Amino acid sequence: MNIAVIGTGYVGLVTGTCFAETGNDVTCVDIDKNKVKKLSSGQITIYEPGLEKIFVRNEKEGRLHFTTSLKNGIKDAKVIFLALPTPPDEDGSADLKYILGVAKDLGTLITKDEYKIIIDKSTVPVGTSEKVHTAILKSAINSQGIDISESFDIVSNPEFLREGVAVDDFMKPDRVVIGTSSERAKKILGELYAPFVRQGNPIIYMDEKSAELTKYAANSFLATKISFMNEIAQLCEKVGADVDMVRKGIGSDERIGRRFLFPGIGYGGSCFPKDVKALEKSSREIDYDFKILKAVMHVNEKQKLHLVKKIKSYFKNDLKGKKIALWGLAFKPNTDDIREASALTMIEELTKAGAKISAFDPEAMANVKKEIGNIIEYTETQYDALNNADALVIATEWSEFRTPDFNKMGALLKDKVIFDGRNLFDLNQMEECGFHYESIGRRIITNNN
Repeated sequence: MNIAVIGTGYVGLVTGTCFAETGNDVTCVDIDKNKVKKLSSGQITIYEPGLEKIFVRNEKEGRLHFTTSLKNGIKDAKVIFLALPTPPDEDGSADLKYILGVAKDLGTLITKDEYKIIIDKSTVPVGTSEKVHTAILKSAINSQGIDISESFDIVSNPEFLREGVAVDDFMKPDRVVIGTSSERAKKILGELYAPFVRQGNPIIYMDEKSAELTKYAANSFLATKISFMNEIAQLCEKVGADVDMVRKGIGSDERIGRRFLFPGIGYGGSCFPKDVKALEKSSREIDYDFKILKAVMHVNEKQKLHLVKKIKSYFKNDLKGKKIALWGLAFKPNTDDIREASALTMIEELTKAGAKISAFDPEAMANVKKEIGNIIEYTETQYDALNNADALVIATEWSEFRTPDFNKMGALLKDKVIFDGRNLFDLNQMEECGFHYESIGRRIITNNN
């Protein structure tokens, strides 16, 4: 099947590459000439485990193409995916200017003698499908003087990709949600997605509005689980309980499940913060007070500074001249994405208090440098960051941070002090190694030095 994917960001590039992997002919369109040039020359522009291998293979075999021309990109495409940014406005609402802008352009290009399915792949507010449909029709009438209402259908097909495992998520989805009232579109998309659901995972058909709300509801529920566990962790610290034990105790209940119950320093990334804000804002617009989501956002902002409070308390609110080593800059492991990363919030607060930061991240340092420049030191290895540092802070749970050389760490650090925002280390081991160790929702280990 001939497919066009508009937008080559995280969702667009994964979507296009994975569809090419199942034999489709895919053309990805982007207005960024430099990005298209890189992609066309076989240079992948995002870090995502497993993506580069199939990207290179499908481009080499001629199933994956890139262009800056929307006209050329959609020319032969039966299905057009809109994988465009929906950044939050200052009030938290999703900005649809990119999607509606492309919709208007499509209205000038779609003709009466063809049929195309136009899919909202981006996370969009309820009612966006109608707006896209209207924008295309109006543009066609204004530019071509024709009614093309029979020439296309709008479908909501939200993505459920987790950064770090996005290829597996796409190739073996838990479910595929397709929002459309068109039987014609259902048949075509059923064929398109058939290779991905051979193990029996469902394709769930529903109306467009329900599909749009499903994505927001899913991400907001997961964000709620995270914030709930962070509140439980804070309670554990006050009453002397162990959040790891509580997590295991409730996670074994199949009604609750084990996933997204790990406490930490708040959620980040491109989805959870944006989607929670957008759902809360859209609820306010229809005069519904979504109290839970307000609490989720409040808890998350507070949690991003929880470790900073511990650090300030340990150093008696005097961080001037202190060197803090920081392991992890990305919002989660196996990605270079730093959007809404808790590490950036902590860097801002610690440097404001006079601390100097030496940081290491396997993938995200270049992106952080673009964002904040050289206000911190970037090191070549995780151990380089520790050299003569007063403490180590762990902000991202990269696998290589889980079993480090503790003897080497103790020798490099000025003081054997660790503030762990991801609960990577065993408490008894920290005690045996002689570290002062503070984590989230667990007892403090003191080295008595």
